[in-house]
Amino acid sequence: MSIRKIARLPENDKTNGWSRLLTPRTPKPSLLKDIQADWVIVGGGLAGLAAARRLAENRPGDSIVVLEADQVGEGAQGRNSGFAIDSPHNVGSSMGELDAARSHLRLARTAIAYLKTQVDRYGIECDWSPIGKFHAAVSQEGVEKTLKPTRQVLDSLQEPYEWLDGKALHDKLGFTHFRTGIYTPGTVLLNPAGLSRGLADNMPPNVTVYEKTPVLSLQQGDGVMLETPGGKVRAGKMILAVNVFAEQFGFYSGKLMPMAAHASLTRCLTESEQRELGGLPSWGLTPANAFVGITMRRTNDQRILIRQHMTYSPNLRSDDESRRRVRIEHKTLFDERFPNLKNVEMEHTWTGFICLSRNGSPGFGQVAPHVYSAVCQNGVGLTKGTISGLLVADLACGVDNPLIADMQALGQPDALPPRPFLDVGVRARLGWELWRHRAEA
Repeated sequence: MSIRKIARLPENDKTNGWSRLLTPRTPKPSLLKDIQADWVIVGGGLAGLAAARRLAENRPGDSIVVLEADQVGEGAQGRNSGFAIDSPHNVGSSMGELDAARSHLRLARTAIAYLKTQVDRYGIECDWSPIGKFHAAVSQEGVEKTLKPTRQVLDSLQEPYEWLDGKALHDKLGFTHFRTGIYTPGTVLLNPAGLSRGLADNMPPNVTVYEKTPVLSLQQGDGVMLETPGGKVRAGKMILAVNVFAEQFGFYSGKLMPMAAHASLTRCLTESEQRELGGLPSWGLTPANAFVGITMRRTNDQRILIRQHMTYSPNLRSDDESRRRVRIEHKTLFDERFPNLKNVEMEHTWTGFICLSRNGSPGFGQVAPHVYSAVCQNGVGLTKGTISGLLVADLACGVDNPLIADMQALGQPDALPPRPFLDVGVRARLGWELWRHRAEA
């Protein structure tokens, strides 16, 4: 049997703003003994939790274990901007691309419907808000190169949308930074940490979640054996749902790219500040250029979220000094967009890590005997993570689900250049994107 030591573990800080808005939660116990199970899932994010629930549905008599290295909701699954996006954007209008867009819709809407079922069934408190989103551009170039092609795709798919120019958009948002936007109604806005906690706390009876239980080594053979600080897990099959950490387990080596995305939440706006801002009482906005532009939300409790400043982060670490710089940047961006609200401070600033592939494909499917993976969601983890977890469980159980073909059609991650060439190339490309599309910042 081959044994692989895990050299790098997740190291999440306690700065996630979404978590700090929630009431304190007692995490599930850590593993403190040797156990045996039919299935083990590594990773308690959206993919891992979805896989566990679907396995329990498919195999109600099987024992299923989920190992989460930290606390549920503290990793990437709880640190994103809280957009469960259904409609595709930034795609072309060729027949092949339209087919891919239809596939995207099927997968994303299945994920959203599945999440809504759990939110309703268990009363999960995650500020679930099915209010749609705006996709907006600052420059005319952004309108021509991104928004108009997106409109063409939506027309071809016969999807509902609203095109908003100038004042029509400004009246919705309450500020004038963006030139043009497309509103689509199917996106759900939510608190991602609250969603993750609620899913983990309401698992079927044959699923056991262990938190603060990092995997230290993997042994493969007739099944798998995982070593943790408090005990070992022997299981017949394993599903890996750890995104970029999949390389630590020996899979997708040299194919996964870790990026850091930085976000801030303001304090709650006062009633007078809300009147000063105007616009809709709650909204979400994604930029025409995700690497350069600013993602924003106005939450139901009247905070403004800013997510901007994406960096290449091979060490998967963040520190107080980098967060201090980001907080200053975000405050400057806020003041530029809301000059009448300069007394509003950033209350929370945090970093989350995104797993990208060179060609935008996920790490989905069977990767070794007894081992399956649902990793690399390419920055759309709420929907892609959920659906990849559901479908990899169906695949592993031999369930005939036609959506598996949609997932498989997305391909597999392409190889990246070796380091240090990768580091130089990615940072140069990000710098070029920032300069070339600086009008969208």
